[in-house]
Formats: sequence, structure tokens, C-alpha cells
Amino acid sequence: MSEVSALTELANFIGKSALASENSATRRRALDGMTARMLPKQRRGVGELLSAVMALSARTRRLVQPRVHIDLDVFAPGGKRALRMQFGDHQ
Repeated sequence: MSEVSALTELANFIGKSALASENSATRRRALDGMTARMLPKQRRGVGELLSAVMALSARTRRLVQPRVHIDLDVFAPGGKRALRMQFGDHQ
């Protein structure tokens, strides 16, 4: 059996993170690096924000309107039905 157990390894563990450093400058660089990775890569412009607001507004406006049912009949020149299409819930 191994002389080193998981508990012994845990007891001998030395933190290798720069955040565990005694040097405050090293800790600050590590924190700055972490926060930089969390920030968005690029700043979005006012145009993108306006586009998103307009898209959400249009979607909301469509959702509150009542549903419409369409029943379309297409007849051939001889008077016979050529095509019948139904959109929406028909009972």
C-alpha cells in the first residue's frame, strides 16, 4: 500500500495560485487578470442597444394582438377548387 494517502497529500498541499502569494502586487495582478476575463470582450454601441429594444418592442406588440385565422381557397379557371389552405386553429 502507498505511503502517501489522499489525506497526507491534502496536508502537504501548497497553494500554487497567485492569489495565495505573500506579495500584494502579485495578488493584484492575479485579480486584475480574473476580472479582465470576466468583462465583455467588446463594448456595444448605442445602435446595437436601440436595435435590441426595437426588436423586443415589435415582438411584444405582435404578442398582444389577437390571433388571426386564414382560410384560403384557390379555384381553377373551370371553377373547380385547385387548392385549399388553412392557417390557425380550426375546429
